[in-house]
Amino acid sequence: MRIIPAIDLIDGKCVRLSKGDYSTKKIYNENPVEVAKEFEANGIKFLHLVDLDGAKSKHIVNHKILERIATSTLLKIDFGGGLKSDEDVRIAFESGAGQITGGSIAAKNATLFLNWLDTYGMERIILGADCHNRLIATNGWLEKSDVDVLTFIQNYESKGIQQVICTDISKDGMLEGASNELYSEILSKTNIDLIASGGVSSIGDLEALKSKGCKGAIIGKAIYEGYISLKELQKLC
Repeated sequence: MRIIPAIDLIDGKCVRLSKGDYSTKKIYNENPVEVAKEFEANGIKFLHLVDLDGAKSKHIVNHKILERIATSTLLKIDFGGGLKSDEDVRIAFESGAGQITGGSIAAKNATLFLNWLDTYGMERIILGADCHNRLIATNGWLEKSDVDVLTFIQNYESKGIQQVICTDISKDGMLEGASNELYSEILSKTNIDLIASGGVSSIGDLEALKSKGCKGAIIGKAIYEGYISLKELQKLC
């Protein structure tokens, strides 16, 4: 299972939110490149980089930070947040993203999202399935839909998507454990490669996700608040 630390960006700084609420913003480091280098120094190979400014603005914003991390490390970067056009995606890949995640665009403009899948290949495009009470949320989690997360994933699986990041917003940043029941249901009813996101607070949480068959787990606040040390993650990696 991939161990994937997260860096969320607001104003070019490394921050975390609770349940996606921008008013709960907490700054952990003003230099995300330093954070990324520390991850790499501890054996981490993957990074989930989220442009929260972009998600709110509906276009890519923090691509210069992406470029700096990509040129300063060998981390394999999955980039998301604010990717709403072909130009946004082009900028993300040219700035060093190995993969991009599309969530809001997949919910609101399936034709464009599927075009990215055709253009760049399924190995470079991840479906973002962010949900609250099972319903897909979009635009930095500021908007809710009436689409069930399992239906959403199954629909895109039928169109060729293989990789999905699923975030249970109610768990995100709360350090209360992952949404294991939801992930078990998704894994039992699809054949996608599922990357779990939200709520991981311990090595035990990671072991549980691995045992369920998750292909990856994204870890954010648990690292920054000291619930999981980089030395512990180094052993897993």
